[in-house]
Amino acid sequence: MCSDVLLLFANSFGAQKEEEDKLFEVKRNGCIKARHMVIPYLPMLIPPRNWTGYEMFASFLGCVAVMALDTLGNTKWRINKKVLSLVDRIWANGGRLGGLVDRDDVPIPEEPDSEDQEEVKQWKWKFKEANKENSERHSQRCDVELKLEVARKMKEEEGGFYFPHNVDFRGRAYPMHPYLNHLGLISAVASLSFEGKPLGESGLRWLKIHIANLYAGGVDKFANEDRVAFTESHLEDIFDSCDRPLEGKRWWLNAEDPFQCLAACMNLSEALRSPFPEAAISHIPIHQDGSCNGLQHYAALGRDKVCHEYYFYLLILHRQTDLFYFGLNFIIRVLKIMQQDAEEDPETFPYAKLMLDQVDRKLVKQTVMTTVYGVTYSGARNQIKKRLKERGAFADDSQNFHAACYAARVTTNALEEMFGAARAIMIWFGECAKLIASQNKAVCWTTPLGLPVVQPYRQPGRHLVKTTLQVLTIKRDTEKVKARKQMTAFAPNFVHSLDASHMMMTAVACSKAGLSFAGVHDSFWTHASDVDVMNRILREKFVALYDKPVLENLLESFQKSFPSLRFPPLPERGDFDLREVIRSPYFFN
Repeated sequence: MCSDVLLLFANSFGAQKEEEDKLFEVKRNGCIKARHMVIPYLPMLIPPRNWTGYEMFASFLGCVAVMALDTLGNTKWRINKKVLSLVDRIWANGGRLGGLVDRDDVPIPEEPDSEDQEEVKQWKWKFKEANKENSERHSQRCDVELKLEVARKMKEEEGGFYFPHNVDFRGRAYPMHPYLNHLGLISAVASLSFEGKPLGESGLRWLKIHIANLYAGGVDKFANEDRVAFTESHLEDIFDSCDRPLEGKRWWLNAEDPFQCLAACMNLSEALRSPFPEAAISHIPIHQDGSCNGLQHYAALGRDKVCHEYYFYLLILHRQTDLFYFGLNFIIRVLKIMQQDAEEDPETFPYAKLMLDQVDRKLVKQTVMTTVYGVTYSGARNQIKKRLKERGAFADDSQNFHAACYAARVTTNALEEMFGAARAIMIWFGECAKLIASQNKAVCWTTPLGLPVVQPYRQPGRHLVKTTLQVLTIKRDTEKVKARKQMTAFAPNFVHSLDASHMMMTAVACSKAGLSFAGVHDSFWTHASDVDVMNRILREKFVALYDKPVLENLLESFQKSFPSLRFPPLPERGDFDLREVIRSPYFFN
């Protein structure tokens, strides 16, 4: 009996010697190389202990000085064996499908036997890109192997397993297990499922909406009833995906999230083939994602009516054209700038005309979403370059790079014009942080849930330790803060602390309501049958979060901490009634 209990605890923490000796074979450069992959611990087989202090945490063995959210750690998970089996099959045959990395490297181009400088230049671009691609593939292959190994080990745990959570310095929650969790590789996410629960009429509807959301391609921006209609019009494809995922038409592979789409197709097929579909058991986590969540928080801080109404779908809109209204206006603005550059100064802007056929929602979406998190020009350029490369817009990487440079400049300029209220708050954040950093102090604040946050950015230093044998160099941060980093990071970190507060408030309320809940920052998950309840809760908690004078409290804390500094006044704000969020079907969807 005692040995069984000890074995259970050992499995819960996952500190098993066999894991440390596990070898994974990674194919690279045409040969097989062994790598020692250490798995420090596995998901827990029993519910984590409640956190009672920063040193008394979830696991029964070991100690980590971090904080966590008990509610997230108590969600029970299982492995979806059907999906995992298919992922294993695809991986054994070389990957490449459903977003899995190719197990083969790209060929390295041979150096040209030529003195043509342009030909040599093109070779250098291709050589650099091939080496970069192979390095990335190697890392991704290691990641896939680790996740699949843990998933294979956990699939036999019929009693389910748990992910203890901790938080980063901003309060954002993360599972402590690094290799298999709902934040990880998309195929690993698809192989995870909740405890089963009957669908019910509402759950059957949400499962259909979920398939449309996962399929994406613009379908996820339809009105909800149109998403249901989309799924119902593809029932033949859904049944075929379930019955013959690789031998059939492979409809599921065209989805934006292929493996998650396949898991949902399997669940819906089982339900519709049963005598009573509403009584069918569903294990699939249904996602409700914030509509450009960072801008939602800025709009709430500034009570910005224009942003709320047109971009975040905060009013009850039913027509697809309404849902795209703001996004289309932004794209039209970008195209107008490029058209003007192409007509008035084509020599200065040679890529303006070439980019006119490339600008669409997918090209600029990531940059729009990350602008409130302080995305830099180089970050925007890399995002757009990746999209151009994916669609094969230009013949070589040099052209992709220069086109992305131009498009990033135009996109960021258009963003500054259209998101005036958000920009005003971001500028205010930056000015406050600059003043604080001028005193060689880190920017600090307390989240609405009472978590103290201190930005950790300090100048690196080193300490020399001289011994009789050698001189050791110990790297450590100095007392001097990184002034620029303190300034540029404050706005995104503050917004992250707010979205973390919203998720935690929602998680606790869902737990009290008896719902299974999982969260990935601005994506909230529950059973299909409970989506309506979770939607109501998350909207109510968003309103409750901003019923507090968030910016006023922040300014007051700065003034108390630095009475000698004169901080700028708060930006002017609108009069939008935030309770409109509660009756919005597309605030999270």
